[in-house]
Amino acid sequence: MKQYEVVIEIMKANGGFATLGHLYSEVFKLSRIEWKTKTPFASIRRIVQDQRFFFKIRPGLWALKELRHRIPPHIQFEAKEPRIKDYSHSYYQGLLVELGNLRDFQTYVPNQDKNKKYLNKPLSELATVPSIYSFSYDYLVKRAQTIDVVWFNERKMPDSFFEIEHSTDIQNSLLKFLELQDFNVNFRIVADSKRKREYQSKLDYSAFRLISQRIKFIDYETISELHSKSVELNLLQHQI
Repeated sequence: MKQYEVVIEIMKANGGFATLGHLYSEVFKLSRIEWKTKTPFASIRRIVQDQRFFFKIRPGLWALKELRHRIPPHIQFEAKEPRIKDYSHSYYQGLLVELGNLRDFQTYVPNQDKNKKYLNKPLSELATVPSIYSFSYDYLVKRAQTIDVVWFNERKMPDSFFEIEHSTDIQNSLLKFLELQDFNVNFRIVADSKRKREYQSKLDYSAFRLISQRIKFIDYETISELHSKSVELNLLQHQI
């Protein structure tokens, strides 16, 4: 079996699409192929860019051309229709949750998002914290429980807050961070790279001066790359 045929088989088994991280995790479970290369992950990245067989849906997510007609519209397309916009938002939530799990954090998503889908799974099946920890005063915990993704450390204290700004007002997320500024956490805005200028203009408001140096903007491409690289590193560590 050729290398590209293995990638096709994995995608077919997954409904016709897969993240790079999923391909990395599954490809070495098959004993019918020998990669004969020191850089198999790079080979997979090269294979999915072969336009004869594959196409890119969104950052980190690839699909089979021959099964395009079977892939649900909310997975296959970026669109303005509200349900599909919600899916795009939950896709990046899922990447962040899996990324946190790979880094040995405990992961949380808000109750209202638990039934939303990341690929073919609800977010509740990925997040490891079913109810947010009571790490502080009730009014602060209540505010934190609306954050799109929270990573908790082993002491059940928040390590990182992620707000995904697919189409909503970035300023609302910055206000949340402002209220939670007394915690030693990482504040992250995750959005399309096209929104970075908007993010910077809001961050320049005097109201956010105290926390401006603690907030970082991460674009979707970077999140997808961090996700796939973390899967890659995790697999390599298991070989040691």
